Amino acid sequence: MYRASDLPPDFAAPPPLDLGSLNLSGLADQSVSAEVIQPGDVLDVSMVTDYEKLTSTTSPVRVADDGAIVIPLVGRVSVAGLEVEQAEQLVNNESITRGVFRNPCITIMMKQCHTCKVTVVGAVNKPGTHELARGSTSLMAALVAAEGLNKEAGTEVEIRHTDSRRQSPPSRVARGPDGRVLPASYQPPASAATALGITKVDLATATTSAAKIPDLHDGDVVHVAKRTLRPIHVIGLVRKPNEFPYPPDKEIRVLDALALAGGCSNLLAEKVFVIRQLPGAPEPIRIAVSIQAAKNGGDNLALAPGDTVTVEQTPATIATDVVQTFFRFSLGGTLPWL
Repeated sequence: MYRASDLPPDFAAPPPLDLGSLNLSGLADQSVSAEVIQPGDVLDVSMVTDYEKLTSTTSPVRVADDGAIVIPLVGRVSVAGLEVEQAEQLVNNESITRGVFRNPCITIMMKQCHTCKVTVVGAVNKPGTHELARGSTSLMAALVAAEGLNKEAGTEVEIRHTDSRRQSPPSRVARGPDGRVLPASYQPPASAATALGITKVDLATATTSAAKIPDLHDGDVVHVAKRTLRPIHVIGLVRKPNEFPYPPDKEIRVLDALALAGGCSNLLAEKVFVIRQLPGAPEPIRIAVSIQAAKNGGDNLALAPGDTVTVEQTPATIATDVVQTFFRFSLGGTLPWL
């Protein structure tokens, strides 16, 4: 048994969660630059094949899963992890090394970046599959694409990694003694079985902590869990005893709960117990609240989800009920003779 005025802080109701105050910018991360070549990208490769007539050809090539492209006349070159300018230099050097050109003129341009398709489900305003552009594959970008969290959202987010083609971060560009760009040491991804995994994120802590959240990849599924708040129950000397949903975004106190139940059914009702089950505790605690003190601003205890508010009988309320019952029966018995 505790009194509302001296309740230990550990037993107090948790403050309401305001999702609108969460700074989701903490979920952003520095993704791969749009200038860095990755598997799935489409490049335009142009080369001058006849210097006398200045004849040039342009061929679109797609970067394979192992990070390589096939250049006409030159052959297979690994370019994943390189920026476009570095890949261009590498292809020119390779054409000289392989004896294709003595003075090559090969240019490379990014034609189409591979986009990341992510499915966002749960408590968001626009669930579904969304395309995230290169350089914007963070959890924040996925939530923004889903038009943000809805009013039922909680703080728990689960990311299921289902992509069988994992993109490793771009490696450093290696150069030879003469300054030429050497082939990128791009490592192909592991199998689909080893790529599977689950990342759980708590938005309330992730937005303020320095913990790194992995970027999203093709096929990943983001699930935003709903908040499950247990209702409060109001019983005893009230006009409408019932259970009432706990508001997800604002605080509710003892007097608010009594108002939801239509107020006290006895004018002399004063004694209230709040029955609260603490997490991990074998038995609930009881918190004594005075209605008069609550009206004066002292005992108006903040309620927690799952609390039971019971307005108790006292000698004064019992006496009042007896008097009311006596007059009711007396008046009911005399009316027929009037």
